[in-house]
Amino acid sequence: MDFDFSDEQRQLKDSIDRLLNGAYGDLNKRVGYMKEPTGYSANLWRQYAELGLLGVPFAEEHGGLGQGLMETMIIAEAFGRALAIEPYLATVVLAGGALRHSGNATLLGELVPAIVEGKLTLALAHQEKQARYDLADTATTARSDGKGGYTLEGEKCVVLHGDSADKLIVSARASGARAERKGIGLFLVDAKANGVTRRGYPTQDGMRAADVTLSGVKIGPEAVVAGPEKGLQVLERVIDEAIAALSSEAVGAMASLHEMTVDYLKTRKQFGVAIGSFQVLQHRAVDMLTALEQARSMAYYATMMAGEADASERRKAMSAAKVQVGRSARHVGEQAIQLHGGIGMTMEYKAGHYFKRLTMIDMAFGDSDHHLRELAKAGGLS
Repeated sequence: MDFDFSDEQRQLKDSIDRLLNGAYGDLNKRVGYMKEPTGYSANLWRQYAELGLLGVPFAEEHGGLGQGLMETMIIAEAFGRALAIEPYLATVVLAGGALRHSGNATLLGELVPAIVEGKLTLALAHQEKQARYDLADTATTARSDGKGGYTLEGEKCVVLHGDSADKLIVSARASGARAERKGIGLFLVDAKANGVTRRGYPTQDGMRAADVTLSGVKIGPEAVVAGPEKGLQVLERVIDEAIAALSSEAVGAMASLHEMTVDYLKTRKQFGVAIGSFQVLQHRAVDMLTALEQARSMAYYATMMAGEADASERRKAMSAAKVQVGRSARHVGEQAIQLHGGIGMTMEYKAGHYFKRLTMIDMAFGDSDHHLRELAKAGGLS
């Protein structure tokens, strides 16, 4: 299979690399963005919109660029290299993906133009404390009013960028037992609606998240993103695409961390010589590169399989990618910290920031151990 980028894809990569190198080249800039009211750079978000990044996966008929998973992979990898903290995953991949896969033409027509212009941010509120990584385990309820509308009750946790999002897409159970696969719908909720309470907080990787409480939140039929008959299927598809994107982001972060470590080995001197001249440290750097390339291969595989129509085959591919990327991320991160020594753990040096982000990526949507068990249950890759 040919994985070479097209001319358009190379132009996209060059454009976003130039933008992010200038915006995140200095770690102090990232720290400054973290202190902004939204937890990220609003000015940089507008630049993403001007560059067309926010419209990449959306159809042209809805105001997007009509591009695909490869372009999303390119953007995600660039975000990983730069340690970017803007809510691209939350708005475009997760919530935006829910809109796209729902097939709700009315909501797509209403919301996508504002997303593409950088005027609207979204967050996907699906995770609950008791659920662990089971997407079907949903205790939040959606009580029908008999007229197509619903009343939402429940709590969602660790909603990525949920404290700054303008609107939330919430998964809630309209029927069935708590962990039953049927009866889960997706609903659009204004973040400032009556009955919505958000408690925002920083995560260890410099991002932000929120715990969201829904108390008697009423929505009309126009706010049903995906009905109870298809909500879970849409959610699973979206999470699979998010795993593919995060795999690419992890590759970008690992690549930068490896480069940083090799540069440090070349300049740090001990006993009068650069420590990179010690063969045992050279071997460890090569092991890091091997782990990185294994993860890169699986990130490509995840990107290729994220569009697979067969849900079971797609899910196995995502689990396999999660296993390898998680293991590679831990190995590269740990080796980088050890080879840097004490400086690698300081907040003033980027290595520790990369390792924290890689750790959070491993935990998102199921860590490597969880996905290894899931892959074993499914009988492994075909």
